Amino acid sequence: MADPMLRPSVPDPMPRSSVPDRAAAPALEPEDAKLVTLARAARVRIGAAEGAAVRDGDGRTYAAATVLLPSLSLSALQVAVANAVCGGSRSIEAAAVVSDANDVDLSGLAAVAELTTGVPVFLSGPDGAVRAQVTAG
Repeated sequence: MADPMLRPSVPDPMPRSSVPDRAAAPALEPEDAKLVTLARAARVRIGAAEGAAVRDGDGRTYAAATVLLPSLSLSALQVAVANAVCGGSRSIEAAAVVSDANDVDLSGLAAVAELTTGVPVFLSGPDGAVRAQVTAG
């Protein structure tokens, strides 16, 4: 009778090298994780290329998606900043962008920096895993 502790070698259906290393991603504070969640929701809601969210100096959050019209093109981060400004915000504490892209749009970073320099901007993939943190301004 075969030893039950010895099992035939079965290939792993998902090779470990293809699983994202979530331990390498920066740990987010709950308020920053909320921004990623809002940005993901904004992106999915209309099937946009990007979603973004910002938190202003009063703790209010604004989410947006990319605008691509024949006469107007804005990154999700630009729209989120515009929403914050329209809501009376004078400063930004943090931002998040959810995208397939490997970097944050420079015009979006410039929009954030016009209100506040040194703001952390978290770049996440569509799955919400933070891939990078950049600073606006």
